[in-house]
Amino acid sequence: MRGGMAAKKKAAKAGAAAVAVKRSPYVQRIAEDEDLRQNLLQAYESARSAVGRLQNGKSPSKQVFDDKKLQKDIREAAWAFRDASVALREAPQRKRKRGGIGKLLLLAIVGSAVALAVSEDLRKKLLDALFGAEEEFEYTTNSSTASTESTSAGTAAETTT
Repeated sequence: MRGGMAAKKKAAKAGAAAVAVKRSPYVQRIAEDEDLRQNLLQAYESARSAVGRLQNGKSPSKQVFDDKKLQKDIREAAWAFRDASVALREAPQRKRKRGGIGKLLLLAIVGSAVALAVSEDLRKKLLDALFGAEEEFEYTTNSSTASTESTSAGTAAETTT
């Protein structure tokens, strides 16, 4: 009976680990990205070939410096691992809500600026609200009124004398 309980616990742990791996963005990226899989496969094959060349019985230090095919395999493996690493680092991140109060405020400011640029009535209302309403003046020339006043003053003086 004791062995049965331990086996159930191990199976539960393994199931939980499998679910966690399945939800991992890295595993999902590997499953979905063909180029990433090709990079990993190329890196594995190049590394395997390099290890095979190192295990042929000759001195490893001499092979590293003299064997051009070994150097090529190591270079290809390094480039493939680098490409795969870059692709994994760019794994899709969890989507965050984009928006918030900052975006809403920016949208309101831009909308207000456009509305002010387009509408003359809105500009007038804004200027009236900020600086008060403009007083409308009726401009009359003083020269015509001054000449009539002087003539009427002159006639008034003559009648008094």
